[in-house]
Amino acid sequence: MTYAFYIASIIAIAATVRVVTGTHAIHALLYLVVSFLAVAVIFLTLGAPFAAALEVIIYAGAIMVLFVFVMMMLNPGPRSVGREQHWLAPAVWMGPAILTTILLFELVWVLTRGGGAISPIANVSPRETGMALFGPYILGVEMASVLLLASLVGAYHLAYHLGRRRDDQEERGNVS
Repeated sequence: MTYAFYIASIIAIAATVRVVTGTHAIHALLYLVVSFLAVAVIFLTLGAPFAAALEVIIYAGAIMVLFVFVMMMLNPGPRSVGREQHWLAPAVWMGPAILTTILLFELVWVLTRGGGAISPIANVSPRETGMALFGPYILGVEMASVLLLASLVGAYHLAYHLGRRRDDQEERGNVS
């Protein structure tokens, strides 16, 4: 199980580096999903299956839907269709697909080998997780929610002004 932890950690670090250093937002989102899945596998190997499930449901599911929604709001118009087709070419999916396949094989290996924990750590129950999140760590949870809300409002503000500027240019005939 120790190997599973280290492989998932390396994949999480590599995917996160690709998120930060990527030049295209769609590519970064794909690698961010891989990073979230790797962190879920890390939680599973550490004996916290509930935290792993929360990682997949909340982050890889709900937060990524929010990010994709923001990307759709920032869509600059008809020119973006060709650009999106270029961004979502099959070659773009190769890196995240390879890392996700490694994680899938690792997850199957961890589940078939039994246990799920690399050390004799007790499983963390949902009640304990809730008590920790909304007990001593409530400030961190609230700060994360405010940060997500601020980024959504900022993205909307940028998209709104970018759209107005583009509309003004089209009215004047200065489309570039």
